[in-house]
Amino acid sequence: MSTDQELPQHSDRITIARAPDDVYAMVSDVTRMGEWSPVCKSCWWDEGDGPRAGAWFTGHNEQPERTWDTRCEVIAADPGREFTFVVGGAESPFARWSYTFAPVDGGTELTESWQVMPALAARFADNFDDGGAAALAERTETAQSGMAATLAAIKAAAERG
Repeated sequence: MSTDQELPQHSDRITIARAPDDVYAMVSDVTRMGEWSPVCKSCWWDEGDGPRAGAWFTGHNEQPERTWDTRCEVIAADPGREFTFVVGGAESPFARWSYTFAPVDGGTELTESWQVMPALAARFADNFDDGGAAALAERTETAQSGMAATLAAIKAAAERG
């Protein structure tokens, strides 16, 4: 895949019977992501930080064929509205993950979004014979299937109280 082509992205949403501030508090506590995600098994704040713009955390990810850690920087932390982070940091991000919280009748519409950034596409283009097309397709499929599972798990946890 050439890095000048449209980069993969995906989003999904779910309605949760809790207030936006409550759902935000859950999602922005990255130490809980391992409870919900089929890929991200654990996260921790680096140097004891917390959910604020500029904060860094590390995520531990597992799939049957590989295990890896990612270092992420929070770029938006607006309680009850948005929590966004970039893998690799704002200077040279590889992927962008965003959660937005919109009040709706009966609770919150939670939207999770994922987008490949040019640095990841360039890395794949340099390291794979097909220009990274297969690797990006696999990452997109993983994001799509994992997103639905993650949102459903967040909903279940939030509505349990």
